[in-house]
Amino acid sequence: MPAPEAWWRGGVLYQVYPRSFADSDGDGHGDLQGVIDHLEHLSWLGVDGIWLNPIHPSPNADWGYDVADYRSVAPEFGDPGTLDRLVAAAGERGIRVVLDLVPNHTSDRHPWFLDARSGRSAAHRDWYVWADGGGPAAPPNNWRSTFGGPAWTWEPSTEQWYLHNFLAAQPDLNWWNEDVRAAFDDVLRFWFDRGIAGFRIDVAHGIVKDLDLRDNPPIPDDADPKLRALGQRPEFNMNRPEVHEVMRRWRAIAAEYDPEPLLMGETWVLDIDTLAAFYGRDDELHLAQNFPFMFADPGEGWRRVVEATEARLPEGAWPVWAGSNHDGGRFPTRWAGGDERIVRASLLLLLTLRGTPILYYGDEIGVGEVEVARERLLDPVGIRGWPQEPGRDRMRAPMPWGPDGGFTAPGVEAWLPEPDPALANVAAQRDDAGSILHLCRDLIALRRDRSDLRDGASGPVAGPPGVWAWRRGADTVVAINHQERQTELAVDGRILIGTGRARDGETVSGTLRLDGWEGAVVEISR
Repeated sequence: MPAPEAWWRGGVLYQVYPRSFADSDGDGHGDLQGVIDHLEHLSWLGVDGIWLNPIHPSPNADWGYDVADYRSVAPEFGDPGTLDRLVAAAGERGIRVVLDLVPNHTSDRHPWFLDARSGRSAAHRDWYVWADGGGPAAPPNNWRSTFGGPAWTWEPSTEQWYLHNFLAAQPDLNWWNEDVRAAFDDVLRFWFDRGIAGFRIDVAHGIVKDLDLRDNPPIPDDADPKLRALGQRPEFNMNRPEVHEVMRRWRAIAAEYDPEPLLMGETWVLDIDTLAAFYGRDDELHLAQNFPFMFADPGEGWRRVVEATEARLPEGAWPVWAGSNHDGGRFPTRWAGGDERIVRASLLLLLTLRGTPILYYGDEIGVGEVEVARERLLDPVGIRGWPQEPGRDRMRAPMPWGPDGGFTAPGVEAWLPEPDPALANVAAQRDDAGSILHLCRDLIALRRDRSDLRDGASGPVAGPPGVWAWRRGADTVVAINHQERQTELAVDGRILIGTGRARDGETVSGTLRLDGWEGAVVEISR
């Protein structure tokens, strides 16, 4: 079991999409110096770690998730020295830096793939997944790309197909090859030695493929809509049992370091039992991202997933919770529909559940998704799927720092359309003690100062229909009324923080009244 003092157990992670966080040089694109320039905000907010989306050199076919060099920094973000300065400056504020690792695939311009496609006898040929199929008109099997279309592309020069579970410009690595495994061992050690505090592992569930390349089975009619869109169950091109061997191998590498770096997986699976398996016997991932929670309906949907997670995780395993990210959307839109009451309740939920919360940049001020016109689309998913699938640009819009935006220099067009700063911006909310930003900051501070909320046990508290309440540790109860009508919960104590803030410090004598979508953290009387 990880030591209780592991920073990520009691801490709060903050996800930064670097291209959209802050532009320091006025080119319309965010960069690492922009993150350095805003560390004061993150320190004031109280977060313990920054997770950076990919910053490695890339042709940007998939905006950094097509890596061309795992050991450097893309020039548009800075250089390795800039990253070193970020790690040092963040460390001075007690903030760790976690990088994205993309091990499922590389860019088709990575030197490994350039060599691999040069001939069947190339040194790196077997570093990727190649197959004959039935010639140029018949792929090796029925696998579908997550981004649409077949997961295979014909390479005329060598007369074989190569696998890509995403874009054709993102060829999948062959994780049955020991040389590939050894190369990534070296990548992990390279960054750990440089002071990086861990990795969020992209497509952690999918890096190993079926060795026999068997066809995927059809999708059941009652399957989750996210799977039905593929038309098949990804049984053989993802979620193979051998992936756990890789996670154990990486955990052993992390254990060589003190303090042990964090391994957090993008485990995009839709059932809790499969999710739980990625913790192993405390010898695989430290944290496995919970997408059933992210895509749950607010209220009862949240409760069902949280309770199922608590029941199924192995003993000693630590949950992780997020409402927003760069692929799954922003919770102020998806959960709250722009309703500030639900935004506040969602933040109270994220920051009081047992486990590690992840805030996506802008969550702390309630930023929603931004409509992006077709001509401004940059995401390949949106470009291909428009208008039925608008893509992910809408959840990657620049951070609104001030009343005039403040992401880039005046008069410069940002790389994506900016949110309306009149709806939410950091400067205005920082000046308003009743704002969403101050609620978020105060919840983080309460979590830091109160052991019940950092690492206390969690259990249900009986309540009326429409109220979800749970106990943290010995002395704390959290309650959310996830309905429109007012209701009451039996409890004695004092409100530490309420979502509306006007009732902070209020004494509760036997009955806690909660308005629609109101929540509260209560120190109970004993």
